[in-house]
Amino acid sequence: MRLKEAAGWNQTETDWLTLMRLAPESCFGLECEGALAATTTAVVYERKLAWIGMVLTDPDCRRRGFGRALMEHALAALAVRQVEWIKLDATDMGAPLYRALGFDEEGPIERWSRPAGPPSGSAVVQAAEWASLDGSAFGANRSAVLAALAPVGAASIAREAYAMGRPGSKAAYFGPCVSNSPDAARELLVWFLARHAHDPVYWDLLPANTEAVRLARAFGFEPLRRLVRMVRRGQPGAPPFEHDDARVFAVAGFEYG
Repeated sequence: MRLKEAAGWNQTETDWLTLMRLAPESCFGLECEGALAATTTAVVYERKLAWIGMVLTDPDCRRRGFGRALMEHALAALAVRQVEWIKLDATDMGAPLYRALGFDEEGPIERWSRPAGPPSGSAVVQAAEWASLDGSAFGANRSAVLAALAPVGAASIAREAYAMGRPGSKAAYFGPCVSNSPDAARELLVWFLARHAHDPVYWDLLPANTEAVRLARAFGFEPLRRLVRMVRRGQPGAPPFEHDDARVFAVAGFEYG
């Protein structure tokens, strides 16, 4: 949490614990003089995909190669597990390192924010069901991650859409959200905002999904920061990674994809 706060990120202690519970064999830390100096996590979605996240270095320990050392360690661990593809969402500071390690740019990803305010109406939704919707949109089976996030807050519209959300240290977080239509995504956004009427909200979206951008603007969100989504082939000859970003209205988080 000390490293996270120094970076100004939104994760909570619960987020850290969830990551370490989901991926105990691929959450790494580097100590310097008895104190945690850097971290890197990798959540593995079977052998098809791994998602790198929480690449943090103590500001007093930067420019000493700690981040690179942990990334190389993580990539070596994923190679042993024969993971086919590796992705991450890179900040401007981290992108040069990732390019040097063989990652290519896939496209931008943006964080949008909205201040606390009254909800816009109400929505009727049911308990979340995501199994038939998520895999084809995201491209890999992340049911373990979704099962860990769902108890905090989740809802769905039968056979059309699902969404989740959770608290953050700076703002409530909307995501993931996968939807077959903008209208269904809108209903789930209304559901989430009604639950967090007194909280500022963060929403990480892919600007290539123009319907998500339109919806964000309609509900008073504004762009806060831009990262770049990057990808690296983990295994020679791995088949193309198929996904459908047009149905992804909100990602699960920079640490999950």
